[in-house]
Amino acid sequence: MADRKTRPPLSLIEAIVPVASLILLVGLSYYLFKDGGMNGPNQVGMVMATMITVFLGWRRGHTLHELSDAAVASVSSGIGAIFILFAVGALIGTWAMSGTLVTMVFYGLKILNPAYFYVSAAAITAAISVGIGSSWTTAGTVGIGLMGISGAMGLDPAITAGAIVSGAYFGDTVSPLSDSANLAAGVTDVELYVHIRRTGQIAAVALAIALVFFWFAGGTASVDASYKMATLDGDFHVSLVLFLPLLFVVALALLKVRPFTTIFLGAIAGGLMAVIVAPDRVEAFAEADKHVPVWLAQVKGVWEALARGYVSTTGHPMVDQLTTRGGMASMLSTIWLVMAAFAFGGVADRIGVLDRLITPITRAAKSTVSLVVALVVSVLATSIATADQYLAVVLPGRMFRRAFEDRGHPPVLLSSSLGASATPTSALIPWNSCGAYLAATLGVATLSYAPYAIFNFANPLLAIGAAWIGAEVLRRRGSKHSEGAGKETAMR
Repeated sequence: MADRKTRPPLSLIEAIVPVASLILLVGLSYYLFKDGGMNGPNQVGMVMATMITVFLGWRRGHTLHELSDAAVASVSSGIGAIFILFAVGALIGTWAMSGTLVTMVFYGLKILNPAYFYVSAAAITAAISVGIGSSWTTAGTVGIGLMGISGAMGLDPAITAGAIVSGAYFGDTVSPLSDSANLAAGVTDVELYVHIRRTGQIAAVALAIALVFFWFAGGTASVDASYKMATLDGDFHVSLVLFLPLLFVVALALLKVRPFTTIFLGAIAGGLMAVIVAPDRVEAFAEADKHVPVWLAQVKGVWEALARGYVSTTGHPMVDQLTTRGGMASMLSTIWLVMAAFAFGGVADRIGVLDRLITPITRAAKSTVSLVVALVVSVLATSIATADQYLAVVLPGRMFRRAFEDRGHPPVLLSSSLGASATPTSALIPWNSCGAYLAATLGVATLSYAPYAIFNFANPLLAIGAAWIGAEVLRRRGSKHSEGAGKETAMR
C-alpha cells in the first residue's frame, strides 16, 4: 500500500459524497420515522454513511485496519461526552424520585408567569451558564426543571427548549470558565479576555435579539396553577430543602470540578435526599423482598433510579408524567448516536474529507467578509462531519490561521469568529454530541427546537456582519485618507 503522504488526494466529488450521504440518510430517517429516528434509524443511517466513507478511503489506498483504528480513536475521544450523558440520566432519575425536580416546577409555577416564561428561561440559563461556564451542566440541571415548568403551564416544549439552549450557549460562548472559549483563544494564540471581550460584544447582541423574540413569543396567556401546585405539594411534600442537590451541583461547577464528577455527585446527592426526606417512597419503589433490610431496600431504590430511572405511581397523570423519567439506561440511544457519529468523523478525517473541502474555500476567500464567511461555513461542515464541537474549533482554527495572518487581520478576528460560530451551531446538528445531548436531556428533538434556538444561529450571522462593518469602516477611513493626501499634494 502507498504511504499516506504519497496517496493521491480525494477529488472534490469524493470529498462531498460522505457528507452528502450522511445528510441524505439522516434526513431520510427523520422523514420516515420523525422523532422516533433517534431510537435506531438515525444510527443505522450514520453507520451506512460511515461504510460509504470507508469504501472511498479503501479505494484511495487506506487499509481497512487503518480506517478501523481511526474510527476507534475518534469514538475514544468522545468517551467524556458519553460518561456525562450517563451522569445526566442518573441525575434526572434521582432528582425525580427525591422531589427536587417537582420542587423546581412548583416554585417555577409560583414565581414565573406564562406571558414571560420563555424570556425568563433564556435569561436564567444565560446567567447560570456565564457563572459556571458549561451549557451541558446548565441544561442538565436548571434546564430540566424549566422543561417541567413549561409542561405544567401547557407551553410549547420546542420554544422552551430553544430558549434554554439559547441562554445556555450564550454563557458557554462568553464565560471565562468555558472550555470552548478557552480552546478558541488557545488555538488562535489570543489572550483569553481579549477574545471574550470581542466575542461578548457579538454574543450580547445575539442574546438581545433572542430575548426580544422570546418576549413576544410569550403572548398574554395566564394560567391558574393552584390545583397543580397543590397536587405537586400533596404528592411530594415540597420544601426549599429539596433545592440542596441543585445548589450542590452549582457549587461544584463554580469550583470547576469536572462535568461528569459534578453531575454524578449531584445524582448521588439526589438519591441521599430521597432517602432522608422520603424513605417510604424509596422503599416502595425498590420493591425489595421482605427479608431484605430496610436500609438495603433503600439502597436498591436509589440504585434503580440511577440505573433505570424513577417510575412515579401517584395516580395523578400530570405528576406521573413529570417524574417518570431518567436513569442511565434512558441515554443509551443517544450514546449509540454519538458513537456512530464519532466513528464517521474519525474515518472522514482520516481519508482527508475535511482538508479537501476546506482548502478550496480558504483559497477562494479574498476579502475580509468572504474569509469570515468561509470560516463559518468550514466550522459548520466540520461540525457536521466530525460530530464534535471541539474539532469544529481546532481544525478550522488551524487551517484558517495562515490565511488571516497573510491578509494582515488581527488574531482576535479569527478567534471571535471561530467562537461565535463553532460553539453555538454544534447544538443545532442532531448527530453532533451537543445536539444529541440536548435532545436527550430536554426531551425535545434537535430539529424541533433548532428553529427557536435564536441565539445559536444569530451569533454566527452577527459575526459575519461584524466583519463586514469592520471592513467597511476601514475602507472608508482609507478612502478619506487618500482624499486628504490628494488635496495636500494638489496644494503643493
